[in-house]
Amino acid sequence: MALGEPDARASVTFLGTNRIEVLRFADRGGDEGNGGYGGGIVRYVTLGMSAQPMTDPTAALADPVKGPRAELVLSVRAGLADTDKVLRPLAVLAASPQVEGVVVAPGASLDVGEPLWPGAPFTSVLVAEPGGLVEDLELDAPRDPVRFLPLLPMTPNEAAWKRVHGAQALEERWLTGGTDLRDPLRRSAALD
Repeated sequence: MALGEPDARASVTFLGTNRIEVLRFADRGGDEGNGGYGGGIVRYVTLGMSAQPMTDPTAALADPVKGPRAELVLSVRAGLADTDKVLRPLAVLAASPQVEGVVVAPGASLDVGEPLWPGAPFTSVLVAEPGGLVEDLELDAPRDPVRFLPLLPMTPNEAAWKRVHGAQALEERWLTGGTDLRDPLRRSAALD
């Protein structure tokens, strides 16, 4: 895999769904005082969401082969918060296409209704454009490729602002404000 070998994994099965795994890939570069994770980036990647194509909930019949497929990728700075507790919320988000019939795509907001990890100022994420960190995984035709969708944690204020102004406007605010989207304890961006 493009991220190397996972150093931890957890799996969750929800009633009526396929098993979802969440793999952790740690960049151990940086300060050794935090278990070797200080200053590095930890990435959490779902596995199992792409087993079935996502289907438009308004479609009369679900195609078992064709349709968009995706996995989720969350990147955060290591050693600043107990981000390993994000495993279950990520699995919930990854199961949402099967459970709720949603198609997860760039620009969408996903909300778990509780902090992503203990003390996190985020309960939701913005789904970003794929292709930067992990390239699409091509599958045999006629199946669509698996897209690896980055997740950007949003504070409640940012999520509300995004609903009014859109995903692109929020991403521009983050960019112009120099927001460190990998900081697991960051404050809301200036939205005035």
